[in-house]
Parts: sequence; structure tokens; C-alpha cells
Amino acid sequence: MLTGASTTDILTLLRTPPGERPALYARADACRRAAHGDGVPLRGIVEFSNICANDCLYCGIRAANAGVHRYRMSAEEILAVARRLPESGQNTIVLQSGEAPSPAGDARLGRLIARLKAETPLAVTVSVGNRPRATYAAWRAAGMDRYLLRFETSDAALFARLHPACTLAERLRCLADLRDLGVQVGSGFMIGLPGETHARLAANIALCRDLDLDMVGIGPFIAHPATPLAGVPNAWAADPEMHFVAIAVLRLAHPRAHIPATTAFDALFPDPSGRDLALVRGANVFMPSATPGRYRGDYLLYPDKPCVDEDAGMCAFCTAGRIVRLGRSIAEGPGHALSRAPGAAP
Repeated sequence: MLTGASTTDILTLLRTPPGERPALYARADACRRAAHGDGVPLRGIVEFSNICANDCLYCGIRAANAGVHRYRMSAEEILAVARRLPESGQNTIVLQSGEAPSPAGDARLGRLIARLKAETPLAVTVSVGNRPRATYAAWRAAGMDRYLLRFETSDAALFARLHPACTLAERLRCLADLRDLGVQVGSGFMIGLPGETHARLAANIALCRDLDLDMVGIGPFIAHPATPLAGVPNAWAADPEMHFVAIAVLRLAHPRAHIPATTAFDALFPDPSGRDLALVRGANVFMPSATPGRYRGDYLLYPDKPCVDEDAGMCAFCTAGRIVRLGRSIAEGPGHALSRAPGAAP
């Protein structure tokens, strides 16, 4: 473990030579096992809307992309999906959408959260972007357990270039508000943003550790072809294994965090499966898509997204098989955050 390690220590591990990386992965996997065991929590993602007011320079559902067929699932559609999740061991629902704040929409989401908590046994994670503290408080009162809001990069200037009308300071303020409200907080970053260096990657990992996040989602930068960054290569194109090095070092720097094997790993590493590799190199959570098949093709944040043509039942079946083949099991229970240091907020 790197508990208490400096950014310099993190940087040193990120520079592990290729021949020594298998030992790094083994060390990270042992750290994962010691902290979380061999059970893999399953969290079903429902991408309930692709309507977005933002114009992030890499994202396929950005507001300026007129080629996107916009949709929003009804509460009844979402609840129908949610009721089926426990059958396949998925004990958390992740409600994800584009960022489109409005008083009516935020109130509607609050009512949905309350119904999910009243009508299902699921833990509820929400991921819909920046909101005022009062909105987060209302969702928390409705029963929201967790919130996922990635900071994407610890470099404030780069963040501002990539995310018009938003700042890194605003994003960090939202994370602080959520933590203060007692919500389990998830964040994370993209690996391989334009110009990324080992030093910037180390700073990203150090920020995750310093924020003491309950969940850290990281994944490769892959720009959608209908965006301003179309064709811009991942900064680690010449050394793609750095994506797994980052997961391993993140695990060692922040042992208690839940780290999902994010879908984008399969897009960049289709064979062998990138998500399977992530699970044996430090990750411990799997997040199968529970979005109904008719909507999946309209929620393309990046190209070559896997499982677009499958239905939710097939994703859950496939996930179970992958976990068993890795010698792991599906974790029971909601998969809540591990305890922080004594005296820390829940």
C-alpha cells in the first residue's frame, strides 16, 4: 500500500518499467483482496436520458451534436428495469444521464429516487452532473445513497478548456457538498487526455486519495468522432498498458476505494477484455449496462462502446460468466463504502 505516500512516490510507481509491471499488478490485486475480498459488487447502470446542456469537447452527447436522437426514459420504464436487477445479483442502480439541470427535472428525479427506495431493495447512485447543494440535499432526503461526479483532470486550466461553462473549482465544490451531506462520494478522471504526462497522472491519483473518495472511476480518453477533439489520440497511445498501471497505482494509493472496471476499457482493449484485466489489476466493481436496448445506441459518449446491441438481461448473464471465469464471485449486499478514518463523515 501507499497510504500516506507522496505524489513523488505515486509518480515513481507510474514509471514502473514494462518488465516489472506484472509484479505491480500482483501487488495491487493483493491489496484489493485484502481490502474488499473476492466478491465483485454489481451496479446496474441505467442511462435514463442523453439530453445534455454541456458542450464538453470530447463527449458524443454534447449539446452541439445535432446528430444525436435525444430521449428520456419515463419513471415507470426505469422502475421496471430496477425491479429486475436483484435477480442477477445487481444490488445498486446507477442513474446516469447528460447534465440538464432544471427545477422540474430535478424534482422529478427526487420523486424517482424516493420510489426506488420504497419499492426496491436497491442502493441508489446518481450521476447527473453539477447541482446546487440544496438539490443534492433534497435527493439525499429522498434516499440517494451515492453520487458519482468525475473531476476528469486535476489540471484546472485543462479542465476549463475541455468543459466550457464549468470549472474544476465548481466540480470540487459539488464533491465537498455531497460529502458534507453524508452521501457516499465517487469521482475520478480520464486517462490519456491530450498532453498528459506521468506527472499529471500522478496528480490525478493523488487528488483521488486526498479527497478520500468512496469510489473512483477512471477510464481511457476516447474522443467521439462528432466532437472538436475527434481524431486526437490518447496520450498513452504508444504505451496503452499505462491505463492498467494507473489502476494498479490508484489501488495502492487508495486501498479502501471501490474501483470499477469501467466500460471504456473494453472499447480500448477488446481482446482480451479490458474490464477483465482491470479486475485482476486492482479494480473490484463491475457495472453492467441495464439500459434498455432501444436506447443504448443513442447514449454513445465515445465510439465503439461495447454491448450496444445487447439487452440488459444478456449483459447481466455475460457479467456473471466473466466473474466466475476470473475465480471471483458476485458480492452480496449493497456494496456500500468501507469505513473512513475515525471521526470522518459517513
